[in-house]
Amino acid sequence: MLLHIIARGKIGRSPEGELTERYLKRINWPTKVTELPDRGGAMPDPVPNGVIVALDERGKTLSSIEFARKLEGWRDNGRREARFLIGAADGHDQSIKDKADLLLSFGPATWPHMLARAMLAEQLFRATSILANHPYHREG
Repeated sequence: MLLHIIARGKIGRSPEGELTERYLKRINWPTKVTELPDRGGAMPDPVPNGVIVALDERGKTLSSIEFARKLEGWRDNGRREARFLIGAADGHDQSIKDKADLLLSFGPATWPHMLARAMLAEQLFRATSILANHPYHREG
């Protein structure tokens, strides 16, 4: 299953960009990042049998284990792509939220969207590590 991050804004050469790349390189699953301008720009065509996860501060909070189990379920049910949408500073349009299979939150705090990208990359690495029984994650 492809882990596809579609994010508003150009991360460029920044500490957040370097951190995001650091985690994405460690993931053993196929990954892809698509950057869109803050406003406008065409969303890539939907993939048949894909899942859409929109990051939203009002979404559901999941533990790392719960997040890993979500990925596992999608993978085991033949989903071709898990698409993770990160909005610009003002978040997502309601139409995006309505299409999402899951609204995911990293807690009630508001995070800068560039930092949210790094946090998502780390959680994707952590989740795939959990599923591979890699010792990176320590439950405690």
